[in-house]
Amino acid sequence: MSSLATLARRTTRTIEAGTPAHRDRAIDGLRALALLAVPTGHWLLGGFTLSADGAIHNASPLRAFAGLAPVSWVLQMLGIFFLVGGYASVLSYRRRTGSTRAWLGGRLARLGRPVLGVTAVWAGLLPVLRFGFDVPVDTLRTASTLVIQPLWFVGVYTVVTALTPLCVRAARRLGVWAAAPLLGSVALVDFLRYGPYADAVPSWLTLLNILPGWLFAYQLGVSWGEGRVTRRHARALLVGGAVLFAVLLLVFGYPASMVGVPGEARTNSHPPSLLVLALAAAQSGAAILLRDRLGRLLKRPALWAPVVVVNLSAMTILCWHQTAMLTAAVPAAFLGEVPGLVGAPDSVGWILARLAWMPVFAGLLALIGRYARGFESPWAKTGPGRRTLAGLLAAGFAAFALGLA
Repeated sequence: MSSLATLARRTTRTIEAGTPAHRDRAIDGLRALALLAVPTGHWLLGGFTLSADGAIHNASPLRAFAGLAPVSWVLQMLGIFFLVGGYASVLSYRRRTGSTRAWLGGRLARLGRPVLGVTAVWAGLLPVLRFGFDVPVDTLRTASTLVIQPLWFVGVYTVVTALTPLCVRAARRLGVWAAAPLLGSVALVDFLRYGPYADAVPSWLTLLNILPGWLFAYQLGVSWGEGRVTRRHARALLVGGAVLFAVLLLVFGYPASMVGVPGEARTNSHPPSLLVLALAAAQSGAAILLRDRLGRLLKRPALWAPVVVVNLSAMTILCWHQTAMLTAAVPAAFLGEVPGLVGAPDSVGWILARLAWMPVFAGLLALIGRYARGFESPWAKTGPGRRTLAGLLAAGFAAFALGLA
């Protein structure tokens, strides 16, 4: 135990000594907080039922405990992630030494490599699990859906990142108001799909909310990075977002949960509804107002070191956290119902048991990440043939997860 404490202290000192004086610790802290909210939310608000044939299927405690919906308000922090992403992109964009195309290529490659890695690995795992361990096909489909679920975010973030030069020009011209048309666009689509003429609106129209819905917070971050968001603006975002959030819930009947609940007809996040933007506005305002205080707090080496570790493993956490939960759940299904892991999430006992499983999931993610982090590094020694094979495996896995194969 003492050796672990010694290692932790040594690592903390090393990280502190290697941190440049100009490093914006508050931005890194906000990013780490938003990153950790993703696995925490999926692990807490996701569960499995067990069918007669031993297959596991997605379920959620929110179906039985609607009163837990406010937990999803706290854990839905993608608005913060996009805000910080926009801010950081501005700084990186200013410091670029090559062309804009080269800058974008580098950033997009860092996003794409881990996604290609996790999907290619799972493509190889599927036949092994099916034919080597007799895992039911429905379990494999459930697992594949969960693995690919957080990857939509990477795809959207890739598109948003590619729009950075346009966002910078909009921020320099309009300041914080550059995000207003995005809010208006989502409001219009919501009115069409939920308003008096909803029956006449085609279902594909909802997809129009995907880009402006997530670009909203990113554009706020770009404007913030350009110095066009003041504390007065931040207070307006916080109060205005909170008021809009309350009105949408209490007056217009938006679903209370910020995550999808199996069996529910409406969802706020896929694609994002106006409620998501209201929450993102309030979170963004709070983050901007608390930035200086958070920066001072993270001057403490013991608090700063975990932030650095989380940020260095950002894509690994996003891509592999569902695999960590499945590593426990899939073998457990062979034993029957296991409290908090496999079995209907419809009791207080399940909630308490799931809380007990959380450290196990975190430990499994740390173990997987030890090997999976290699996918975040440049594939300098990977030849074209292996890259093509990885791409084909990834495409095959995506087709299976989406029910196309």
